[in-house]
Amino acid sequence: MQRDNASLHWLADIARKAGLPHSDSLDVDAGSLLADAWRRVAEHCHLAESALAQEVADSLRLPLARLDQRDAHVNKFVPEKIARRFQVVPLRESDRQIVVATADPLNEEVERGVAFASGRMALFELSTPEQITAALDQVFSAASAAPKVAAARAPVPSASGHAEPASAKPAPSAAPSNALEEAVQLVQTSAVETHDDDSAVAPVVRLTNLILRNAVQERASDIHFEPSPNGGTVRFRVDGLMRVHMRMPLLALTRVVSRIKVTGGLDIADRLRPQDGRAGIEVDHQHIDLRISTVPTRDAEKCVIRLLRGAGDEKLNDLHLSDRDLRTLRALIQHRNGVVIVTGPTGSGKTTTLYAAIRELDNGETNISTVEDPIEYELPGITQMQVETKRDFTFAAALRAILRQDPDVILVGEIRDLETAAIAVQASMTGHLVLTTLHTNDAASAITRLVDIGVERPALSATVRGVVAQRLIRHICPHCAQTIEGDLLEEEQRLARAYGVSPRVRTVGCAKCGNTGYLGRIAVFEILQMTPAIQEQVAKGASVQEIQRTATQAGMKNLRSSALQRVLDGETTLQEVERVIGEIADEEQAPVAAESKAFTGPRVLLVEDDAVCRKVAKHLLQQGGYDVVEAKSGEEAMTMLEVDEHIALTVLDLGLPTIQGDEVLRRMRQSPATASMPVIVLTGSPDPDLEVRLIDEGADDYIRKPIEPKRFVTRIKAALRRAAA
Repeated sequence: MQRDNASLHWLADIARKAGLPHSDSLDVDAGSLLADAWRRVAEHCHLAESALAQEVADSLRLPLARLDQRDAHVNKFVPEKIARRFQVVPLRESDRQIVVATADPLNEEVERGVAFASGRMALFELSTPEQITAALDQVFSAASAAPKVAAARAPVPSASGHAEPASAKPAPSAAPSNALEEAVQLVQTSAVETHDDDSAVAPVVRLTNLILRNAVQERASDIHFEPSPNGGTVRFRVDGLMRVHMRMPLLALTRVVSRIKVTGGLDIADRLRPQDGRAGIEVDHQHIDLRISTVPTRDAEKCVIRLLRGAGDEKLNDLHLSDRDLRTLRALIQHRNGVVIVTGPTGSGKTTTLYAAIRELDNGETNISTVEDPIEYELPGITQMQVETKRDFTFAAALRAILRQDPDVILVGEIRDLETAAIAVQASMTGHLVLTTLHTNDAASAITRLVDIGVERPALSATVRGVVAQRLIRHICPHCAQTIEGDLLEEEQRLARAYGVSPRVRTVGCAKCGNTGYLGRIAVFEILQMTPAIQEQVAKGASVQEIQRTATQAGMKNLRSSALQRVLDGETTLQEVERVIGEIADEEQAPVAAESKAFTGPRVLLVEDDAVCRKVAKHLLQQGGYDVVEAKSGEEAMTMLEVDEHIALTVLDLGLPTIQGDEVLRRMRQSPATASMPVIVLTGSPDPDLEVRLIDEGADDYIRKPIEPKRFVTRIKAALRRAAA
């Protein structure tokens, strides 16, 4: 009788799927030692282990490791204790990645251990256990007399992930592999030599400048300096997504933050209160404005820098709008009076659009004034006022002052309360054009938001000229984009069915785009013009859906349609549309064939209140052969766990209605029926301390949103495999 795949060693399972000789009768237990599993599978299939390695590498789409071609300096990123514990051989590294050879590529613990020790993302190449052991003996016996890097006064992470005290004096350092590492080592050394503040010491200045230069060259919009008990992390936000740039000891991070505070004119002695400042730098003949914010945390100060690159010089035709959107937007801002609203979530490009509109109107014959919090770009020839709430200079107070300055156009950074809204509406009624922003999901919702604030519907009907909702989506990299000529991939087929659009290009990844497949971002718009029919609906109290329907009938393209047009134009992908817009076609419009399929794999409880995320996760699990049951709240999840004894694993979102995810986890661990059930937490929070807390409270794994399809099901398999063992 053939054994179930769940009880087989992963190596035997791959041998079966690859159709290796005699693999149908393989019987290697999932709990077998790795070296024994390799030997038994190779012998059973009448292959040398090296030939088996080639078959496994082809199956997993991994390169074979060239152990004779490795960088000698890379040893210091994976200490011998870690390398031997996880049986990996370090091969090469960059600022963000480290490549290691392993014979156990599906082991998540190996990946996390190497990443933790090196401070880089771990990438695997395949080798056999015998070759790994021989290489480890050769590498570390030869390096035993070499000097090792020690972190001065900083905790050194041990193999278990806990901090071990370092010696008071730094050991001689090995040759650094790049300028960043050298600068970090020098900062650590200088920090040991003095107890005074040394934010201006040359190594600190050099490290700070290197980070800023790298951020500019990688097109980062923000730099995050994040402290934690185990050290500091520097992350860049590039094209709207966060990526780890480097890790350093906490002491080095503290010195760098102090240097940044000095640059921004902040008080470096005050580490207990939030502070804000500004500075400017010159990188490659390009002037960059820095907006600096610091807040105290449990471990040290966290610092975030917003990098502003002269967007104040752009006009509307520089924003890469479609011809139709450009004409419509220009028509809106040509009104002599009224209110034009730009809406969308934080980071959707609202300010850039408004500044471009202001530049378009700045013809020397128009008096333009702005009220902002904060002022992001200096606009020559335009009166800009900064809100100062501590001095009681609010949006409303600034607006009253501006109205006495005979303005033609007024930009209000954001309408937050009834007083500001009422003055803006009144200004528009007395011959002024008011441009402003709101935070809503679509254009029609801006009307109801102002009504909720307290603005009367007749006033809105008479003054609002139009509402622009927008999002930023990543532009596919022109240097590596691949034109789709043959069949669509499985994920592309799913999205094509859901959206009713076939993609023209797919992402590949290259050095110019940081291997992401995307380079830069473009805006997609939903522009609602206030027609007489919509004015009548607003005055009578029509719902958002009714206003949306009327606007669509009048020719408005919603965000989804605008984004899909970008896909048809070959500028982005359906994956990016799904990530940003987050709308999937209705079930009746896009039936999923897998729904009617019979699933024989383990049953997974998917607890997620977000419909799009739940649908994506369910589809991936069903593709992997799992039987999926769903819950939309914590209360519903607890009920299903009580009545369904066949659930083998739970995927648990943290932000749930009724009962939060961490409370569901706590109750599961207290119940004898679910105490040992694997639980994988799913969350959009970037907080690194949250992962530590949840693992301590009983979670088996931790996955951040958005879900990465290739890794998601693999981690489910790994959790079930560990539970079975």
